[in-house]
Amino acid sequence: MSVTTPKGPQLTMLPTAAEDDTSRGAQVLQPSGWPMPKGYANGMAAEGRIVVTGGVIGWDAEERLADGFVAQVAQTLSNIAAILAEAGAGPEHLVRLTWYVVDMEEYLTNLKELGKIYRAIFGAHYPAMALVQVVRLVEKAARVEIEATAVIPR
Repeated sequence: MSVTTPKGPQLTMLPTAAEDDTSRGAQVLQPSGWPMPKGYANGMAAEGRIVVTGGVIGWDAEERLADGFVAQVAQTLSNIAAILAEAGAGPEHLVRLTWYVVDMEEYLTNLKELGKIYRAIFGAHYPAMALVQVVRLVEKAARVEIEATAVIPR
């Protein structure tokens, strides 16, 4: 029997910004030699109670959509924070966000403002993220929908 060394980049597990004890919280997966991503993580690892949201959009408790893309993102992220709080979780427990946008250019031209809004609501915790452009969302006037996955450590 021979032992082979895996080819490709080696994997580094970094603690998230909110965690001092890497054995308890989510860990950022960053292959060594890869450039550090900006505003997201390549991967996350965590153990504990899983919290999953449905597709969350930017409307308030009366189902009124915020006006415009940036305002809808702010409301959507606030809605996700409220759902996490119901489970006893916070933004530091997020391990994945999947964004669905109806206009990729609308997202790209607002990156700076979106970053400020994100940090105001979730802080400097950046989970694994995906961004997908879709033809439309169930709510016709919705510009963005986000699914979230969090893991609360045991």
